[in-house]
Amino acid sequence: MKPALPFGVTVDDQPLVIPYRIYQAEPPAGAEASLPPTQLAILNCLYTRHHDGRVRQRRLEHVLRLNEPWVVPFVVRLVGEYVLEILLDIRRELVELDDPTTQQHAVYGQVLAANPSFLAVTCQRAASYWACYYRHLYSDRRYYPGSTLIDSMRAAARHHSSPTRSRHPRV
Repeated sequence: MKPALPFGVTVDDQPLVIPYRIYQAEPPAGAEASLPPTQLAILNCLYTRHHDGRVRQRRLEHVLRLNEPWVVPFVVRLVGEYVLEILLDIRRELVELDDPTTQQHAVYGQVLAANPSFLAVTCQRAASYWACYYRHLYSDRRYYPGSTLIDSMRAAARHHSSPTRSRHPRV
């Protein structure tokens, strides 16, 4: 099986290349217990790219509450995939995404404002999966969890890409 190409994003002005899918088995039980929290979070992020949707969902549970910029692309990429249960998990956990006063809104908004093409592709993928698999469940695409997430993410990105929100004051 030929793996799909990785995708790239920019996080805090640094390039980040993420595998499209990984096919490695998960580490044996207990092998992760000695990892420091950041290394465990990185491992969980990488396994959100696993070929098995159940593994992606299980690993996602461990990173959804992290408000680290480097976690955002791993979560956002899952919004453009076909597993409805994962979309429902993301929608349930990203409850602060719509509140401009929260850290979650700021972190997602800043990362997505810096990566408009990544957000656009994710939007197209979510719309495509709705049309192919979920149109019968959500006859109005606006209520499809992928669409509601995309709307929230777009709003956060717009909020953080406006000239008045610039990180660098003009002199």
